[in-house]
Amino acid sequence: MTRSDPVPTLRPLPTAIAVIGVGAVVAVAVWRPWESTADAAGAPPQITVSRSQCGQGWTGPKTGRQTFTLHNTGDAAAEVDLVEVASNKVYAEVEGLGPNTSAPMDVQLGAGQFAFRCLIEDTDPITGPVTQLQGDAKGGPAVVPVTKNDLLPLVKQYEAAVATGVADLAAKTDKLRDDVDAGNLDAARADWLPAHLAYNSLGAAYDAFGDFSDKIDGSDAGFHPLEKGLWHNASAADLKPVADQLATDVHGLQNELPNDQVDPNDLGLRAHEIMENALQFELTGENDQGSGTTLNTALANLDGTAKVLAILDPVLKPRYPDLPAVQKWSDRTRALLTAHLNTPVGQLDRTTRQQLNGAVGELLEKLAPVAAICEVRRSS
Repeated sequence: MTRSDPVPTLRPLPTAIAVIGVGAVVAVAVWRPWESTADAAGAPPQITVSRSQCGQGWTGPKTGRQTFTLHNTGDAAAEVDLVEVASNKVYAEVEGLGPNTSAPMDVQLGAGQFAFRCLIEDTDPITGPVTQLQGDAKGGPAVVPVTKNDLLPLVKQYEAAVATGVADLAAKTDKLRDDVDAGNLDAARADWLPAHLAYNSLGAAYDAFGDFSDKIDGSDAGFHPLEKGLWHNASAADLKPVADQLATDVHGLQNELPNDQVDPNDLGLRAHEIMENALQFELTGENDQGSGTTLNTALANLDGTAKVLAILDPVLKPRYPDLPAVQKWSDRTRALLTAHLNTPVGQLDRTTRQQLNGAVGELLEKLAPVAAICEVRRSS
C-alpha cells in the first residue's frame, strides 16, 4: 500500500518523497515491495477528484506497477484511496489533496476490480467507476481498512494499562522522594532506576503525555537532573526540591489521565515511536546522566512497545503478514539488551554496539507499516 501525508512529519514510514502540486506541497510516503525505481512508461492517467466526478479518467487499465496523477477539481481538500472492490482492501492513498492540486499515486496492481474512493471534507465517501484489470502481475501490499469501532475497545485497553502503569510509577516515585527527603541517598540511588523504568515502560515517547513528558523525564527537570545529582555527589538538600517536584508532577499526570483521551491513530504510531526514541537517546547514551543504565531504559521501552503490539494484535494479525518478523527482531533486541544491563553504552565493544543498532534498526523497519495499517479510514 502507498500513502501520502499533507505535511512532512517524523512518522514511521519507509520512504518520504516531497512532491510539489499546484499551489501546495504534498509529502508522499511509499511502501514498495519491488526494487525498480523506474516510472511506468507513458504519461500517467489523470484521475479526477471531486464530488461529481470522483475517480473518472482511468484510461488503458492494466496490471503491474503504474502511476496515476490525481487532480482535485473540487473546492475542498480530499483523501483518495485506490481500493479493490470485492475485498475493500486499500492499495494506495493520498491525503491532504487540496483544491486545484495534483499529486502522483504509485501502485502495484494485480487482476481484479478496482475503483478510486474520494473522501472529501463534509461529504460521505464517494466510490468512482469500477475498473476491471486482467493480467498475471502480482499486486502490491494492501490493507483492509481499520475503522474507529475496531480501535476504540483497544484504545480503552491501552488507557487502562497506562493508568495501572502510572499508579505503579507514582508509588515508586513517592519512595524515591522519601529516600531523598530522609537524606538516604544510597537508597535513592537504588530506587531511582525502578521508578525511571516504570515511567519508560509506559511508552511515553514523543511527548505522549503532553507537558508532563518534559516535567517528568526532560533534560532539565524530573528524573534526569535527579540522576545527575545522585551520581555526581549532590547533597540531599540540593536534591530535595527536585525529588519533591518529580513526585508532584507524577501525581499531576495521574490526576490528569482520566481527562485525556488517546486518539485511535496514535496507538499505531506509538509502536514505532517508542523504539525510535530509544534508538536516538538510549542506545547512543545521550540520556545517561551518570547511572549508566540507558540500556535498561531501552529494555523498558521495548516492554512498552510489546504492550502496544499486544493490544493491537487483533487488528494487526489478519492485516500484517510480517508480524512474525516483528516478534523475531523484538526477541533479538531483548536478548542483546538483557545481556548488557547496567552497562554504560560507552563501555560496549564495537561489535556489540553494531549488533544492538542493527537489531533495533531491523525492528524499526518491521514496525514501520504498523501506523499505516492501523490508521482509521472512512469507507462508508
